[in-house]
Amino acid sequence: MQRTVGFGMVALTLALAVGPLTGLTSSYAQTPGSEKRQDRRDDRQGAQDTRQTGREDARGAKAECKAGDEKTRAECRQDKRNTKQNTREDARDQKKD
Repeated sequence: MQRTVGFGMVALTLALAVGPLTGLTSSYAQTPGSEKRQDRRDDRQGAQDTRQTGREDARGAKAECKAGDEKTRAECRQDKRNTKQNTREDARDQKKD
């Protein structure tokens, strides 16, 4: 009989201790932080896509420049650098907004 009463007291104590804690799990405290993190992820992905597109454009511009005879190789390299730098600036602006 003693064992039955002891088990009942333990079960009752656990029920009273766990009951209030179950109400805390349904709160939405992390939702605004999650949304901000997802927004930052989207901004970073957009900036990365912008930089990748700029790299491809710069390669194409350099190839066209080298195919033509108007500019020297150094001028073609500088054009590629300028294209990539402008793209980096655009990506930075996109990331900050």
